Amino acid sequence: MNQLTLSLQFGKFDDVAQHRAALPRHKVTRWLRAALQSDAELTVRIVDAAEGQALNRDYRKKDYATNVLTFDYTQEPVVTADLVLCAPVVTAEAKEQGKTLEAHYAHLLVHGALHAQGWDHDEDEDAQVMELRESEIMARLGFDNPY
Repeated sequence: MNQLTLSLQFGKFDDVAQHRAALPRHKVTRWLRAALQSDAELTVRIVDAAEGQALNRDYRKKDYATNVLTFDYTQEPVVTADLVLCAPVVTAEAKEQGKTLEAHYAHLLVHGALHAQGWDHDEDEDAQVMELRESEIMARLGFDNPY
């Protein structure tokens, strides 16, 4: 099994307790490990809409909060990355998609971990391959197909 060094951080926002409850360290570790193909050092940070929007604007030139941002630094010999998840966006999407908060976080962490390893979904063919990989990982973890 791959080694994972994890820093799990929560920003300060109103319903942070609900997000902490959905993201116990042992589950986050399990979900990330399922998506990793090598050792990794990851920081997972759960933020409010203002921080999520500022990061997306400053680093991707998109002026809105998105569900997950992956800042990948290295892929070899160890994957190093920051995964930033925007709590209000994750909550809204989970409701819209009829998923539990836990299931949606699990999917977004798997998605972000794949990005950290070089997976992409800019092209249709890449998107199909990545979605299939995510679905396989989620099934192994006991979750429904996220798509």
